[in-house]
Amino acid sequence: MKIKLYIFFIFIFIGSAVFAQSRIKISGKVIDADNQGLELVSVRIGGTTQGTLTDLKGEYELTVASQDSIEIIFSCLGYRTEKRVLATPQGNVVLNMRLYTKDKKLGEVVVTEIRKQTSTLQKIDAKDLRLMPDASGGSIESMLSTLAGVNSSNELSSQYSVRGGNFDENIVYVNGIEIYRPLLVRSGQQEGLSFINPNMVGSIGFSSGGYSAEYGDKMSSVLDITYKQPEAFEGAVSASFLGASAMIGHSTKNFSQLHGFRYKTNSTLLSSLDTKGEYDPSFFDYQTYLTYKFSPNWNISLLGNISNNIYNFTPQERTTKYGTYTSASQFKVYFDGQEKDKFQTFFGALSLNYGVSKYTALSLLASAFATNEIVTYDITGEYWLDELDMANNGGVPQTSGTLGYGTYHEHARNRLNASVFAIAAKGATRFGKNELKYGVNFQREIIKDRVREWELRDSAGYSLPHTGNGIDLVSSLSSYQNMQSNRFSFYAQDTYKLRAKSGFYTFTGGIRGSYWGFNKEFILSPRASVGYIPNFNDRLTFRFATGLYYQTPFYKELRDTVRTGENYVVRLNRSIKSQRSVHFVLGSDYSFRAVNRPFKFTAELYYKKLDNLIPYEIDNVRIWYSGRNESKGYAAGLDLKLFGQFVPGTDSWLSFSLMRTQETIGGVRVPRPTEQRYSVALFFQDYVPRFPKYKFSLRAIWADGLPVGAPRLGRQAGYFRTTPYRRVDIGASRLLVGGEDRLMKRGFFRYFKSIWIGLDVFNLLDISNVNSYYWVTDIYNHQSAVPNYLTMRQFNLRLSMEF
Repeated sequence: MKIKLYIFFIFIFIGSAVFAQSRIKISGKVIDADNQGLELVSVRIGGTTQGTLTDLKGEYELTVASQDSIEIIFSCLGYRTEKRVLATPQGNVVLNMRLYTKDKKLGEVVVTEIRKQTSTLQKIDAKDLRLMPDASGGSIESMLSTLAGVNSSNELSSQYSVRGGNFDENIVYVNGIEIYRPLLVRSGQQEGLSFINPNMVGSIGFSSGGYSAEYGDKMSSVLDITYKQPEAFEGAVSASFLGASAMIGHSTKNFSQLHGFRYKTNSTLLSSLDTKGEYDPSFFDYQTYLTYKFSPNWNISLLGNISNNIYNFTPQERTTKYGTYTSASQFKVYFDGQEKDKFQTFFGALSLNYGVSKYTALSLLASAFATNEIVTYDITGEYWLDELDMANNGGVPQTSGTLGYGTYHEHARNRLNASVFAIAAKGATRFGKNELKYGVNFQREIIKDRVREWELRDSAGYSLPHTGNGIDLVSSLSSYQNMQSNRFSFYAQDTYKLRAKSGFYTFTGGIRGSYWGFNKEFILSPRASVGYIPNFNDRLTFRFATGLYYQTPFYKELRDTVRTGENYVVRLNRSIKSQRSVHFVLGSDYSFRAVNRPFKFTAELYYKKLDNLIPYEIDNVRIWYSGRNESKGYAAGLDLKLFGQFVPGTDSWLSFSLMRTQETIGGVRVPRPTEQRYSVALFFQDYVPRFPKYKFSLRAIWADGLPVGAPRLGRQAGYFRTTPYRRVDIGASRLLVGGEDRLMKRGFFRYFKSIWIGLDVFNLLDISNVNSYYWVTDIYNHQSAVPNYLTMRQFNLRLSMEF
């Protein structure tokens, strides 16, 4: 019996040994050139779907079946893909790997993987901006408008709305400093240049909701821009019918500098508007980014900006045809007068950075923003509103009757000076599997507002509104306000990354608090998110985020316009409260390969509960707030995006969004002014296969029309929707010199990396998109909405050089 028992244990031992030899455990660590562990590196077995991801320390572990040889593939976005072959491996194998960043060269770079996103902040590649056709002159915001959940229905403006929010609900950071924009801008053609210089951008992060506590108090989105630090001498120069730009950078051992100049004039683009006249816009800005390293642990940086935007306009006449075939009208105006606007902004930020250790970094930041804005105009118009006969035998519509005629006089003398001073301390510490971020900020605001604008209307010889007692103004607004206030805010958040048997988890939780001295309000915003990459399929990523988001009012929101007859006087509402939004965001990514190219499909479902809202109306890009917390509502929708290389070596994407946002004002539920129920956007890049020097870019948007109500009545008194916004811009470019061309090594051309020439066609389909309306009032106080059309088809020739 004992002999049988011994034999049994011998068989058990032999079987276990055989089984152990049939399975191989492979583990190790992946590091970068600085010996730092790399997380989320894909480690997979060649020829199979088996693989894993490295953890926060760069460590990995996987078990595979025994084979004669096993190929291990290490890949990570931004690093070279490395392969190792294990010949007849046995037992436990330790395989460490070092990954190096991809070499910078002009030749084509093929991306084999797409970055995994475990938070709501997505990373955007700035290189896609280079050849993108853009009527605003090349801006980050123009590319954002093609992303899911982001909408823009005005190609003359750099403003955008995100998931039902307005322009003021988006927060923008450059190098960790919040950026402000002018407050008195009334139309897209007045805006000029966006603050962000695309030639200086190093990295782009964007979140359309559910963002972490380190970002400030806004209700819709975050755009986080970091300017690059040049590694050597570099530069770029470009010119087109829309303006010109230049960037130059240089770096030494301890000092780096980056300078950007931009000039824009869109007079040729504005010539396609219905209102004809002398357009004389002139927009210029200069930016600099300087960094000096005292030692490996200490450095100081300076970011500066000077912007001067001037818009002069002398209108002459306008002819607008609108309506349907059975009910068409024509609005004809002859003008006298002019408009002169000036928006000057100055910005400076100084940052002192100290690397305590490789796990802790501290920063002290001081910034100042100042804006000087002047809007003046005196414009008189004499108009005719006629009915058109579209069935004329000659094919040319003829007037068949006059619906109304009259004159109007618009007057404004508005001036605003605003200054914002801020000082902040920030830090980040990594310990174990945690990454802690924290910071405090103090901000002081000084605002001086002087507004005097009015409009006089006369219809068929009767002053409007017609009372029979004298001449009255149809509208009048005056403001004489001086305001000073202080804000204090703080935040703390922790990110914990966990590798478990079920997959890779990322937990982020934080809290943000702020106090505003103007209304003595203290708010507290808890925020949390979780990301998950399952082991059963590392091509899937899931994430969920929620939080309480407040929007503390800036100057425009608290301007309570008190009505006295037809006149309005601005008073500051000291009892105003912060608007509030509760975010729920559930998203998922699926990365896959098709035709041997990488793709990623993204879906996000969201709901935002809105309280303490300050109702507003939008006229072009100017937002009129009621100045009181008097509504509540919600926003809900679904965003879908397919991103990948539809053409090898080029990134393209297709976005689709469904959204509903409504609010209740005075017991009446109405859509919010930014409700675009659907939106489809496409950004596509291509090249000619046999002639790779020829590149093609397409940007297309098809979005639902926005709800519009009559002025001074609001949407609760009735509304209609504008026509859908449909626009296609294309650009064709040709590489004149670059790459391996022989000319690159000769004479003048040896100083350049590339020279491109391109032709853009804006609004290829020549569609008359509507941006806003001019309202004509008759003596019976009936109002007719005359559409203000945007730009028509235009051509733009551009030349760009890099050195």
